[in-house]
Amino acid sequence: MKAIGALFFLFCMFTACQKQYEHNGKTPLVEVDGHFLYREDLALAQPVGLSEDDSVVFAENYIRNWIEDILLYEKADRNIPDNEKIDRLVEHYRRALIMHSYQQNLIEQKLSGQIAEEEIKDFYDRNKTLFVLEKPLIKGLFIKVPLKEPGVNDVRRWYKKNTPENVEKLEKFSLKGTVDYVYFYDRWMRASDMIDRIPLTVPEPESYLDKHRRIEVKDKHFWYFLNVEEYLGAGQEKPLDFARTEIKEILMNLKQVDFMRKIKTDLYKSASDKNEITYYYLNTDE
Repeated sequence: MKAIGALFFLFCMFTACQKQYEHNGKTPLVEVDGHFLYREDLALAQPVGLSEDDSVVFAENYIRNWIEDILLYEKADRNIPDNEKIDRLVEHYRRALIMHSYQQNLIEQKLSGQIAEEEIKDFYDRNKTLFVLEKPLIKGLFIKVPLKEPGVNDVRRWYKKNTPENVEKLEKFSLKGTVDYVYFYDRWMRASDMIDRIPLTVPEPESYLDKHRRIEVKDKHFWYFLNVEEYLGAGQEKPLDFARTEIKEILMNLKQVDFMRKIKTDLYKSASDKNEITYYYLNTDE
């Protein structure tokens, strides 16, 4: 702020004798042909935490860039032959921006972000062909154990079967010596996420998991064990649990489209009932 204050003092010296303008409570720093950069705008643009020297450099560069942009705009404004076309484009964009902002406000006020589970399942059942896997998914269990950890042979037995007894033993073991343990018999995970945890050096490792459901590999420090209980390959239907987020987004978008269509229809009907719409038709017979 000290840097801005110093710059403000210098600019005041240069602009003290110039034409007076209404600044609506803001403090001008520099003017170019009736365009003003204000101290408050510079303060908002300045990053937090800069040293005093860096603040001075930032302010000088910001002001210089602002001046150059204004000069370029003025030059372009004088040399563009079809300003009316630009004005139409600006008005069209302004209208679209206002409508978009209004629609978003209406949607936030009137539409809940919650989608009923029945709607999700019904949409999934009727549109399963829309949900196709691009990458394989798996269910199973993964455990990573230090190479010299006592009990590795027990882990080798336990990880191969999904039984309550084996899972309990692995969970207890993981509290003592395991570096990484992931139980996902109850949910789908991307095969690639598991492969990233394992030093598996085989061609096409994702499809390799379909043919080799139990993986045991090691490196210099660890044993890696993966039991793949279920496998869904690329091209198969995406399971509901894995498609749920995508379906919710689709349903919310559909609700928004229907909602805005109704708003427009109601506005049109209201304007028609009040005779606020006038149609001018050319008589093609004349």
